[in-house]
Amino acid sequence: MIGAMTNQSLIPVVVNGAAGKMGREVIKAIAQAEDLMLVGAVDKNPAYLGQDVGEVIGCGALEVPILNDLQSVLVLATQEKIQGVMVDFTHPDSVYDNTRSAIAYGVRPVVGTTGLSEAQIKDLAEFADKASTGALIIPNFSIGMVLLQQAALQAAQYFDHVEIIELHHNQKADAPSGTAIKTAQMLAELGKTFNPQVVTETEHIPGARGSKLEEDIRIHSVRLPGLIAHQEVIFGAPGQIYTLRHDTSDRSCYMPGVLLSIRKVTQLTSLVYGLEKIL
Repeated sequence: MIGAMTNQSLIPVVVNGAAGKMGREVIKAIAQAEDLMLVGAVDKNPAYLGQDVGEVIGCGALEVPILNDLQSVLVLATQEKIQGVMVDFTHPDSVYDNTRSAIAYGVRPVVGTTGLSEAQIKDLAEFADKASTGALIIPNFSIGMVLLQQAALQAAQYFDHVEIIELHHNQKADAPSGTAIKTAQMLAELGKTFNPQVVTETEHIPGARGSKLEEDIRIHSVRLPGLIAHQEVIFGAPGQIYTLRHDTSDRSCYMPGVLLSIRKVTQLTSLVYGLEKIL
């Protein structure tokens, strides 16, 4: 199969945030995939500028230098015969502009960076529609998390009280996590209001009860070194507690979802939000 594939038949991929923890895993996964071709690596860290990305991440030379100019790398991707894909694992402050730039250049974005607002997602969806360009925004690439969310939707039919706890490493810039927000939104879309109040609550310290989203669903965020990414959805009823939990022990668990997203986005002509929509 390897011999039958040429550069003209491979999906060209740009990785933005290439030297970050997730970016490094994505580079390794692309290098091992028979149907993908890394054509660009972007990172803002000046320590890596100009270096071969493969040598930086320890998987051997890939003949792709790390650059700090996303625009020029997107232009490079457009020169390939097959429409390119940009995988973005950068920062909440830049992800909107990165995604919009990719769509403008006709490079299909697969976005793993969280922190986009609902208004920004709506704007990007409208922009992708006008450009007839596929785009994927995926708060969490783990298959296990998708299963947790599906189980939560089932449990919500029988429980009226629920709270979400998300725990991440202390280098995560946004809170709550995009995954926790997505989980709360999915529960809210069921059309029921959770957590009927039985007493008048008083927060002696603002935020003690966490953030409250639609349908009175609360999210609590924890940030500590030693954690990677974890989430609990806790349902309560008189005499019982039902807890759903997903733990990440290695970022490699996200790679099947990332590779699936790269392949699927090439078939789309609009923006899709959430891994569950393409499984």
